[in-house]
Amino acid sequence: MTGYGRADSEWEELVDAGRGFLVERAKLGRLTSYTELNVTLARRTNCRAFDFERADERAAMGHLLGLIVGRDQEIVFSEPPVMLSALVNYLDANDAGPGFYQLAKKLQLLPKNASADEKLIFWAKQVKRIHERHGAGPGVV
Repeated sequence: MTGYGRADSEWEELVDAGRGFLVERAKLGRLTSYTELNVTLARRTNCRAFDFERADERAAMGHLLGLIVGRDQEIVFSEPPVMLSALVNYLDANDAGPGFYQLAKKLQLLPKNASADEKLIFWAKQVKRIHERHGAGPGVV
């Protein structure tokens, strides 16, 4: 797990805190932004915040979200997998970032040549499944 200038112990703390926060959002039937997640992680863990001005730090946040998806699947197995990271959007955007779709393709949940419409439909279904799993009822999509 070591990478991006962070120790394994820091990644573990960030994964646990990030998953916890995203589950909280799911229970509320809400989405969040990268910015809100970043601020929450820094506050809850006392780890340094990710600097989104830097490409490597944006990649590190994507790495973290992939780790959170993996951890969530270990804790609450589902087939096909539910990607908890679907709840994280760009500020003032209404779908996930490109890393979400890359991970979905890597997990073979989305075709490699998926159209923009297919991606949006996949994302919306993921959000709905997450909200249903955590008892939020109909999602906010």
